[in-house]
Order: sequence, then structure tokens, then C-alpha cells
Amino acid sequence: MATLLHIDSSVYPQEGSVSRDVAASFRRSWEENHPGGSVIYRDLGSDPIPHLQGSAAVAGFIDPAQRTPEQAAAFELREQLTRELEQADALLIGAPMYNYTIPSTLKAWLDHVIVMGRTYGTESPSAAGKPATVVASRGGGYGPGTPRESYEFVLTYLDKVLGEGGFGLDVQYIVPELTLAESNPAMAGLVDTARASRARAHQEAESRGKTLATSLV
Repeated sequence: MATLLHIDSSVYPQEGSVSRDVAASFRRSWEENHPGGSVIYRDLGSDPIPHLQGSAAVAGFIDPAQRTPEQAAAFELREQLTRELEQADALLIGAPMYNYTIPSTLKAWLDHVIVMGRTYGTESPSAAGKPATVVASRGGGYGPGTPRESYEFVLTYLDKVLGEGGFGLDVQYIVPELTLAESNPAMAGLVDTARASRARAHQEAESRGKTLATSLV
């Protein structure tokens, strides 16, 4: 049976986060259509992993017998996170836009699982080919032709890290936009467009969850 690695990174709880809400639609559809499967879940918003620094950054270059307890623990965390990526059959990542890019907690996770010569920087990355679904919500509009197109550093960054040349994943993006329309008076005229974008994102998530769940049985 297939395993889904589900990662949320929003700082907001379920009821206040569009990325969590849409990702939940994918996961429900996945579980309904693949009840025998398993899910590895990491909530980087409520339970962040440490940023890659100090012991975690150098532990892999030190002989295991020479590692301090701190270095050993840091290395084991990195190994655990990397194994979760490698053992999963599909990935689901909630990646809301914060200040034009991904949350720092998601960047920390990526820094841990980018292992040169293993998951990255090799002709045969260990997770290559796995399907990945990224829910990339954003408060405004950053699509092609919009005034803020050049401010979009979520899809442009994740394309390089997750896709060809990086992990080699088969990535599909679901992008609910204008999520601040209902709370920002200056965006009042965009409420209907925002609601339509969110509804479309839920439909895409449900469809994608079902398609992957049935194809990976």
C-alpha cells in the first residue's frame, strides 16, 4: 500500500489557513480512495524542525564514532526526514506565500532533506519520479501578466528544488489566490474571484488526491 508524506507549513490553524484547508481536501480524497494506505504527517507550523546550522550542518562529515551527542541527534533527525521523503510514494506540501516566498519552516525542512549525492545533485536522486502536489496559496494575485508577477518566488523556487535538476519529483501546483480579499477592504471587489479560486483549488485537490490514490494502489 502507498504512503503519503503530508507537510503543512502555515503558521495559522486549520480554520484560518487556505493552504491547510485545500491540502485537507486532497488528503480526505486520498484516504477515501486508498483506505489501506498510510500517511506521514509533519506540521511545520506547530512543530517546526530546527534550521540547518551548527551540528546538523556538519554532522554528516564527521566519523560517527567521533560525533558528540548533539551532532549524533542532529544527524539522526536529518536521516529521519530524508528517509520519510524517500519512503513516501507521493508528497503533499502546503506552501503559503509569506513575504513573496515560502515559510522559513518549509525552507528548513528542505535544507535537511537536500542531501548532495543522494536526494540532490546526482543523475539519479533517491526520490526522483514521485508525484508531488503543492498547495501554493497567496493573499494576492501573482500570475502571468499581473502587476506583481515578478514578486512570485514560491513556484519559481520550488520548481528548481523539487523538479528537474533538484529532487526530480513530478510536481503539480494548486494555487488558490486572493486569499486576503475577504479580510482586506481594499480588495473588496475581488471577493467573488477569490471564492472562485478557492473553490477551484478544492476541486483540483480532491481530483488529484483521488487520481493518485487509485493509481498507486
